[in-house]
Amino acid sequence: MANAPAAGQALALLSLLARHTEPLPAGAIARDLGLPRSTTYHLLTVLRDHGYVTHLAEERRYGLGVAAFELGSAYQRQAPLQRIARPLLGRLVDSTTHNAHLAVLHGRDVLYVIEERAPGRPLLVTDVGVRLPASLTASGLAMLAELSPAQVRALFPHRDSLVQRDGAGPTSVSELRRQLTEVRNRGHAVEDGSISPGLASVAHAVLDHTGHPVAGVAVTFPSDQVDEAERARLVQAVTRTAVTLTTRIGGRPRTRPAPSP
Repeated sequence: MANAPAAGQALALLSLLARHTEPLPAGAIARDLGLPRSTTYHLLTVLRDHGYVTHLAEERRYGLGVAAFELGSAYQRQAPLQRIARPLLGRLVDSTTHNAHLAVLHGRDVLYVIEERAPGRPLLVTDVGVRLPASLTASGLAMLAELSPAQVRALFPHRDSLVQRDGAGPTSVSELRRQLTEVRNRGHAVEDGSISPGLASVAHAVLDHTGHPVAGVAVTFPSDQVDEAERARLVQAVTRTAVTLTTRIGGRPRTRPAPSP
């Protein structure tokens, strides 16, 4: 790193945070790395702005951010996860006769990595490579609900970080937190008309071995053609698929009661 000292210092800082189970104060980081405090604060600011570091203001400490996790798990997300998930989503489409998709969190957005379409069903905007605000989608809400409060605060520090679409979506961080609490209590996420009028989705998160959400499985359907009993059946099917995928990647499924049909 002789030709890029700042890059080397940033990597050393991230490695230091990764070796500790608890966030560290800036003074301890500067001491352990042998850096001036001014240099340490500059590095922390840059890394925080890019999502690799989270600042816990009340504790005056710094920990790894969501982007650091995404970087560390990129191989799992981009290769094995999709290969394992694709046949499971194919079976989900066959059993529900509705479109299914797999998405991953990318900052405040979801990125769609698999789209399995059912014959005769309407085309969706959630094609592979499309990004949408996580707070508006069922997949995004399912994954956000599995993050810690500190991680949610880092992603959505104020209302300006929220996005609305044609008047849909939370208008405040407190409203988003209430929605995520409802998702955790219910065990799955629901979206109805926030992305496409007349279409609704149900989703469930896929978790890794630490309980962190690595993806969201969802089914999308015409809201006026599916009654409550059928929605409950779709929730069961999506939940089974997400739990199976969680288990196959070595993750730790949540222990929640299965939704009743």
